[in-house]
Amino acid sequence: MNISLPELEQAINYWRLQRPAVGEECALSPEVNALANVYAMMIIDHSSSVALSSMDSVAQQLIGAWRQHMLDLSAAARSAG
Repeated sequence: MNISLPELEQAINYWRLQRPAVGEECALSPEVNALANVYAMMIIDHSSSVALSSMDSVAQQLIGAWRQHMLDLSAAARSAG
């Protein structure tokens, strides 16, 4: 399974809201930092998508949690409408 660059951007933004930058230096949270590393490699490699299997387990888990959140939102919207 792959994740596209726009999807990764959405996942990063989700985790930025969940775990905002902290301190005077506005350091990224570990969650955002893990996904930012994947994002940086995609930009350097000019990739439009990347295989989840090529990522470390932390990034995979973060993307999995984001995808589950998106599924939950979709299900809630269907049941409400």
